[in-house]
Amino acid sequence: MPKVSSVVVPYAAYLRVYEPLAAFPEPERTHWARYARRPDRPSYQDELRRSLADLLPTPPVAVPVHESGDAFVLDVDGVTCVCPWRTRLRGWQALGDLASELPRTVLDAVLPPLVRHQAAQDYERWLARNPDARPWIRTATWQVPLNWFVLVSDEERRFDKGTGEVPPMLRYRTPMVQARRRVARGLRALKDAIEEGPLIDGLVDVGRWLEEFHPRSLVELDYGGLVHVVPAGELEDDHSAADVAAGIEALRQGDATAAAEAYGRLVERWRAVRELRSAN
Repeated sequence: MPKVSSVVVPYAAYLRVYEPLAAFPEPERTHWARYARRPDRPSYQDELRRSLADLLPTPPVAVPVHESGDAFVLDVDGVTCVCPWRTRLRGWQALGDLASELPRTVLDAVLPPLVRHQAAQDYERWLARNPDARPWIRTATWQVPLNWFVLVSDEERRFDKGTGEVPPMLRYRTPMVQARRRVARGLRALKDAIEEGPLIDGLVDVGRWLEEFHPRSLVELDYGGLVHVVPAGELEDDHSAADVAAGIEALRQGDATAAAEAYGRLVERWRAVRELRSAN
Protein backbone atom coordinates (compact mmCIF):
# COMPACT_ATOMS: atom_id res chain seq x y z
CA MET A 1 0.00 0.00 0.00
CA PRO A 2 1.42 3.44 -0.91
CA LYS A 3 2.27 5.91 1.78
CA VAL A 4 -0.58 8.39 2.14
CA SER A 5 -0.01 11.87 3.47
CA SER A 6 -2.35 12.94 6.28
CA VAL A 7 -1.99 16.54 5.16
CA VAL A 8 -2.52 16.41 1.40
CA VAL A 9 -6.23 15.89 0.82
CA PRO A 10 -8.40 15.32 -1.04
CA TYR A 11 -7.04 12.86 -3.58
CA ALA A 12 -7.95 14.92 -6.60
CA ALA A 13 -6.64 15.68 -10.08
CA TYR A 14 -7.01 19.03 -11.81
CA LEU A 15 -7.52 20.38 -15.31
CA ARG A 16 -6.48 24.04 -15.39
CA VAL A 17 -6.49 26.80 -17.98
CA TYR A 18 -3.95 29.62 -17.72
CA GLU A 19 -4.99 32.69 -19.70
CA PRO A 20 -2.68 35.57 -20.73
CA LEU A 21 -3.23 38.84 -18.90
CA ALA A 22 -4.60 40.34 -22.12
CA ALA A 23 -7.64 38.06 -21.82
CA PHE A 24 -8.82 39.77 -18.64
CA PRO A 25 -10.78 43.06 -18.63
CA GLU A 26 -9.82 45.93 -16.39
CA PRO A 27 -9.58 46.30 -13.44
CA GLU A 28 -9.07 42.54 -13.13
CA ARG A 29 -6.08 42.64 -15.48
CA THR A 30 -4.25 45.10 -13.26
CA HIS A 31 -5.09 43.02 -10.19
CA TRP A 32 -3.57 39.88 -11.71
CA ALA A 33 -0.53 41.75 -13.02
CA ARG A 34 0.23 42.94 -9.48
CA TYR A 35 -0.58 39.54 -8.04
CA ALA A 36 1.85 37.82 -10.43
CA ARG A 37 4.70 39.89 -8.98
CA ARG A 38 4.04 38.71 -5.43
CA PRO A 39 6.74 36.40 -4.04
CA ASP A 40 4.37 34.76 -1.53
CA ARG A 41 1.70 33.33 -3.84
CA PRO A 42 -0.09 30.31 -2.30
CA SER A 43 0.03 26.77 -3.71
CA TYR A 44 -2.78 24.39 -4.59
CA GLN A 45 -2.31 22.77 -1.18
CA ASP A 46 -3.09 26.12 0.45
CA GLU A 47 -6.30 26.26 -1.55
CA LEU A 48 -7.29 22.80 -0.31
CA ARG A 49 -6.50 23.60 3.31
CA ARG A 50 -8.62 26.77 3.20
CA SER A 51 -11.56 24.86 1.75
CA LEU A 52 -11.30 22.11 4.36
CA ALA A 53 -11.08 24.66 7.17
CA ASP A 54 -14.51 25.96 6.16
CA LEU A 55 -16.03 22.58 7.01
CA LEU A 56 -14.92 22.74 10.65
CA PRO A 57 -17.32 25.40 12.04
CA THR A 58 -20.85 24.52 13.12
CA PRO A 59 -22.76 24.87 10.89
CA PRO A 60 -20.10 24.29 8.21
CA VAL A 61 -19.47 26.84 5.47
CA ALA A 62 -20.47 25.01 2.29
CA VAL A 63 -19.25 27.76 -0.03
CA PRO A 64 -16.90 30.68 0.77
CA VAL A 65 -18.74 33.91 1.51
CA HIS A 66 -16.40 35.87 -0.77
CA GLU A 67 -14.76 34.90 -4.03
CA SER A 68 -11.05 34.12 -3.88
CA GLY A 69 -8.60 36.73 -5.12
CA ASP A 70 -5.87 34.12 -5.61
CA ALA A 71 -4.64 32.37 -8.73
CA PHE A 72 -1.92 30.13 -10.13
CA VAL A 73 0.61 31.95 -12.32
CA LEU A 74 2.89 30.76 -15.11
CA ASP A 75 5.33 32.49 -17.41
CA VAL A 76 4.81 31.12 -20.94
CA ASP A 77 7.46 32.31 -23.40
CA GLY A 78 7.69 35.63 -21.58
CA VAL A 79 3.91 36.05 -21.31
CA THR A 80 2.33 36.04 -17.85
CA CYS A 81 -0.61 33.61 -17.74
CA VAL A 82 -3.07 33.34 -14.87
CA CYS A 83 -5.44 30.63 -13.65
CA PRO A 84 -7.86 32.19 -11.12
CA TRP A 85 -8.98 29.89 -8.33
CA ARG A 86 -12.64 31.02 -8.35
CA THR A 87 -13.11 28.90 -5.23
CA ARG A 88 -16.63 30.16 -4.53
CA LEU A 89 -17.94 29.35 -8.00
CA ARG A 90 -16.31 25.92 -7.97
CA GLY A 91 -17.74 25.26 -4.52
CA TRP A 92 -21.25 25.94 -5.74
CA GLN A 93 -20.76 23.69 -8.74
CA ALA A 94 -19.26 20.90 -6.63
CA LEU A 95 -22.32 20.89 -4.36
CA GLY A 96 -24.38 19.71 -7.29
CA ASP A 97 -22.20 16.60 -7.64
CA LEU A 98 -22.20 15.58 -3.97
CA ALA A 99 -25.53 13.76 -4.10
CA SER A 100 -24.05 11.20 -6.49
CA GLU A 101 -20.71 11.03 -4.67
CA LEU A 102 -21.84 10.44 -1.06
CA PRO A 103 -24.57 8.39 0.65
CA ARG A 104 -27.42 10.62 1.87
CA THR A 105 -26.68 9.98 5.56
CA VAL A 106 -23.02 10.95 5.12
CA LEU A 107 -23.91 14.00 3.05
CA ASP A 108 -26.40 15.22 5.66
CA ALA A 109 -23.79 14.78 8.40
CA VAL A 110 -21.12 16.73 6.52
CA LEU A 111 -23.39 19.39 5.05
CA PRO A 112 -26.88 19.56 6.62
CA PRO A 113 -29.81 19.99 4.19
CA LEU A 114 -30.45 23.55 5.38
CA VAL A 115 -26.86 24.55 4.60
CA ARG A 116 -27.06 23.00 1.12
CA HIS A 117 -30.42 24.62 0.43
CA GLN A 118 -29.12 28.06 1.38
CA ALA A 119 -26.01 27.59 -0.77
CA ALA A 120 -28.16 26.53 -3.74
CA GLN A 121 -30.34 29.63 -3.38
CA ASP A 122 -27.27 31.87 -3.16
CA TYR A 123 -25.86 30.27 -6.33
CA GLU A 124 -29.12 30.72 -8.22
CA ARG A 125 -29.22 34.43 -7.38
CA TRP A 126 -25.53 34.88 -8.22
CA LEU A 127 -25.84 33.01 -11.52
CA ALA A 128 -28.72 35.24 -12.59
CA ARG A 129 -26.32 38.18 -12.33
CA ASN A 130 -23.37 36.28 -13.87
CA PRO A 131 -24.82 33.97 -16.55
CA ASP A 132 -21.52 33.59 -18.45
CA ALA A 133 -19.39 32.63 -15.44
CA ARG A 134 -17.11 29.62 -15.83
CA PRO A 135 -14.27 28.19 -13.75
CA TRP A 136 -10.67 28.04 -14.88
CA ILE A 137 -10.18 24.78 -12.96
CA ARG A 138 -11.93 21.42 -13.15
CA THR A 139 -11.48 18.85 -10.40
CA ALA A 140 -11.89 15.07 -10.37
CA THR A 141 -11.54 12.97 -7.21
CA TRP A 142 -9.91 9.52 -7.18
CA GLN A 143 -9.40 9.54 -10.94
CA VAL A 144 -8.33 11.43 -14.01
CA PRO A 145 -11.26 11.37 -16.47
CA LEU A 146 -10.16 9.63 -19.67
CA ASN A 147 -11.41 12.51 -21.82
CA TRP A 148 -8.84 14.80 -20.15
CA PHE A 149 -6.01 12.70 -21.59
CA VAL A 150 -7.25 13.40 -25.11
CA LEU A 151 -6.09 17.02 -24.68
CA VAL A 152 -2.42 16.16 -24.10
CA SER A 153 0.33 13.97 -25.50
CA ASP A 154 2.88 11.70 -23.89
CA GLU A 155 5.66 14.03 -25.08
CA GLU A 156 4.21 16.75 -22.82
CA ARG A 157 4.34 14.51 -19.76
CA ARG A 158 6.52 15.69 -16.87
CA PHE A 159 7.26 13.37 -13.95
CA ASP A 160 9.33 14.05 -10.85
CA LYS A 161 9.89 11.32 -8.25
CA GLY A 162 10.16 13.85 -5.44
CA THR A 163 12.72 13.80 -2.67
CA GLY A 164 12.32 13.83 1.11
CA GLU A 165 9.55 16.23 2.01
CA VAL A 166 8.91 17.12 -1.65
CA PRO A 167 6.12 14.92 -3.04
CA PRO A 168 6.23 13.40 -6.52
CA MET A 169 4.68 15.30 -9.42
CA LEU A 170 3.02 14.18 -12.64
CA ARG A 171 1.52 16.70 -15.05
CA TYR A 172 1.04 17.64 -18.68
CA ARG A 173 0.95 21.12 -20.24
CA THR A 174 -0.10 21.96 -23.78
CA PRO A 175 -1.03 25.07 -25.79
CA MET A 176 -4.76 25.71 -26.07
CA VAL A 177 -4.75 25.48 -29.86
CA GLN A 178 -3.21 22.01 -29.63
CA ALA A 179 -5.72 20.86 -27.00
CA ARG A 180 -8.65 22.03 -29.15
CA ARG A 181 -7.21 20.32 -32.23
CA ARG A 182 -6.88 17.03 -30.34
CA VAL A 183 -10.46 17.28 -29.08
CA ALA A 184 -11.74 17.73 -32.65
CA ARG A 185 -9.67 14.82 -34.00
CA GLY A 186 -10.63 12.59 -31.09
CA LEU A 187 -14.33 13.32 -31.49
CA ARG A 188 -14.22 12.50 -35.20
CA ALA A 189 -12.55 9.15 -34.55
CA LEU A 190 -14.84 8.23 -31.65
CA LYS A 191 -18.06 9.20 -33.43
CA ASP A 192 -17.06 7.28 -36.54
CA ALA A 193 -16.36 4.18 -34.45
CA ILE A 194 -18.85 4.12 -31.58
CA GLU A 195 -21.31 6.96 -32.28
CA GLU A 196 -22.20 7.62 -28.63
CA GLY A 197 -21.06 6.92 -25.09
CA PRO A 198 -19.71 8.57 -21.92
CA LEU A 199 -16.26 9.18 -23.43
CA ILE A 200 -17.80 11.14 -26.30
CA ASP A 201 -20.14 13.06 -23.97
CA GLY A 202 -17.25 13.96 -21.69
CA LEU A 203 -15.07 15.07 -24.58
CA VAL A 204 -17.85 17.25 -26.02
CA ASP A 205 -18.30 18.87 -22.61
CA VAL A 206 -14.61 19.60 -22.06
CA GLY A 207 -14.29 20.85 -25.64
CA ARG A 208 -17.07 23.38 -25.11
CA TRP A 209 -15.39 24.50 -21.90
CA LEU A 210 -12.07 25.09 -23.69
CA GLU A 211 -13.79 27.26 -26.29
CA GLU A 212 -14.53 29.79 -23.53
CA PHE A 213 -10.87 30.76 -23.18
CA HIS A 214 -8.29 32.85 -25.00
CA PRO A 215 -6.59 30.93 -27.87
CA ARG A 216 -3.13 31.69 -26.44
CA SER A 217 -3.97 30.01 -23.14
CA LEU A 218 -2.16 27.01 -21.71
CA VAL A 219 -3.94 23.82 -20.58
CA GLU A 220 -2.53 21.84 -17.65
CA LEU A 221 -3.49 18.36 -16.49
CA ASP A 222 -2.14 17.84 -12.97
CA TYR A 223 -2.36 14.56 -11.02
CA GLY A 224 -2.44 16.67 -7.84
CA GLY A 225 -3.10 14.63 -4.72
CA LEU A 226 -3.42 11.36 -6.65
CA VAL A 227 0.36 11.03 -6.52
CA HIS A 228 -0.04 10.10 -2.85
CA VAL A 229 -2.21 7.04 -3.48
CA VAL A 230 -0.53 5.56 -6.54
CA PRO A 231 2.59 3.45 -5.78
CA ALA A 232 5.75 5.20 -6.95
CA GLY A 233 6.63 2.56 -9.54
CA GLU A 234 3.16 2.57 -11.05
CA LEU A 235 3.11 6.37 -11.13
CA GLU A 236 6.41 6.47 -12.99
CA ASP A 237 5.09 3.93 -15.50
CA ASP A 238 1.74 5.68 -15.94
CA HIS A 239 1.47 6.78 -19.57
CA SER A 240 -2.30 7.12 -19.74
CA ALA A 241 -2.17 9.87 -22.36
CA ALA A 242 -0.20 7.56 -24.65
CA ASP A 243 -2.75 4.78 -24.09
CA VAL A 244 -5.64 7.09 -24.92
CA ALA A 245 -3.87 8.31 -28.06
CA ALA A 246 -3.11 4.73 -29.09
CA GLY A 247 -6.75 3.74 -28.57
CA ILE A 248 -8.07 6.63 -30.64
CA GLU A 249 -5.57 5.99 -33.42
CA ALA A 250 -6.55 2.31 -33.45
CA LEU A 251 -10.21 3.29 -33.84
CA ARG A 252 -9.25 5.63 -36.67
CA GLN A 253 -7.46 2.73 -38.39
CA GLY A 254 -10.36 0.34 -37.77
CA ASP A 255 -8.29 -1.89 -35.47
CA ALA A 256 -10.84 -2.84 -32.81
CA THR A 257 -8.45 -5.29 -31.12
CA ALA A 258 -5.73 -2.70 -30.52
CA ALA A 259 -8.32 -0.17 -29.36
CA ALA A 260 -9.73 -2.68 -26.85
CA GLU A 261 -6.24 -3.46 -25.53
CA ALA A 262 -5.48 0.22 -24.93
CA TYR A 263 -8.84 0.76 -23.26
CA GLY A 264 -8.29 -2.31 -21.08
CA ARG A 265 -4.97 -0.94 -19.79
CA LEU A 266 -6.66 2.34 -18.87
CA VAL A 267 -9.63 0.75 -17.15
CA GLU A 268 -7.46 -1.56 -15.08
CA ARG A 269 -5.09 1.24 -14.05
CA TRP A 270 -7.81 3.63 -12.92
CA ARG A 271 -10.03 0.99 -11.36
CA ALA A 272 -7.18 0.18 -8.98
CA VAL A 273 -6.98 3.86 -7.96
CA ARG A 274 -10.74 4.27 -7.47
CA GLU A 275 -10.91 1.13 -5.33
CA LEU A 276 -8.55 2.78 -2.82
CA ARG A 277 -11.39 5.19 -2.05
CA SER A 278 -13.26 2.55 -0.05
CA ALA A 279 -10.20 0.73 1.30
CA ASN A 280 -9.44 0.77 5.03
